[in-house]
Amino acid sequence: MSPLLIEAKNLSRYYDQHCAVNDVSFSLAKGEVLGFLGPNGAGKTTTMQMLCGNLAPSAGEIDINGIDLLDQPRLAKQCLGYLPDTPPLYKELTVDEFLQYCARLHGISFREVSQAVNLAKDRCGLNDVASRLIVNLSKGYQQRVGIAQAILHTPEIIILDEPTVGLDPIQIREIRSLIKELGSEHGIILSTHILSEVQESCSHVQIINQGKLILKETISGLNQRMNTSMIKVVTRSTMDLSVFSNINSISQIENSSDTSYLIHHANDSNPIEVIAEIIINAGWGLLELTPIKKTMEDIFINLTSEHNAEESA
Repeated sequence: MSPLLIEAKNLSRYYDQHCAVNDVSFSLAKGEVLGFLGPNGAGKTTTMQMLCGNLAPSAGEIDINGIDLLDQPRLAKQCLGYLPDTPPLYKELTVDEFLQYCARLHGISFREVSQAVNLAKDRCGLNDVASRLIVNLSKGYQQRVGIAQAILHTPEIIILDEPTVGLDPIQIREIRSLIKELGSEHGIILSTHILSEVQESCSHVQIINQGKLILKETISGLNQRMNTSMIKVVTRSTMDLSVFSNINSISQIENSSDTSYLIHHANDSNPIEVIAEIIINAGWGLLELTPIKKTMEDIFINLTSEHNAEESA
């Protein structure tokens, strides 16, 4: 089992009477890329700032590589590399100048600065722009520079807050590829509100809504949730829905119109043959019978909607 790099226990953060993060607990192990997903204002950035020691929690504990962040912040932060949602760049410097400066800030000895900068440039694909002013780089390359400064000191943990915001599709693909590569040697937390980001880049996912964690799951477990669990049925005449009540795996039937239906069923069952047989025998005229695969967006919306309903009840 890989060693735990982060253990966050019962984290809460209040701004006056507003609870931005409410009793959040999770962990991160080496080799994991954890997607931290949620709508805007859900508490993602507040949680990231607490993990990095930039914001003190109102309650809770944070262990970074076995070190208590609140008791030994300087030592714990040496294990962290952080890219905030707006990269902290000095744009009047060249890429080389900026990374050399950051290397010294990270406490890298003067003898090792050049080697550390060259390695970070190699990993982030920055060699071709090393002598250019950062202000003249594209947004995608500026994000790469931001990631490079976060990994200069080869930290065990890399925290990336919205790393692909504002990038074009090609730049997004390149950054995702880089994150996957880094994930093999580090533990990474990737904060985002982009659903495809998590599916493409992460090994684990957790969803936060209104400051509370409402899902913690592996990507493989999430994919199981996305297995077919709905069947679209269209018939020539109206069906008598009571005849389906004996099929235990069917949980709900929605009427889209008089002759169009959406049948919900358990993920571990497939009642499609039974449904087809009932419709044909009843003479309702089967026009369409289509399995529908859930998307991550469906899961996200269902979970957040259910949580919002529970909170307002």
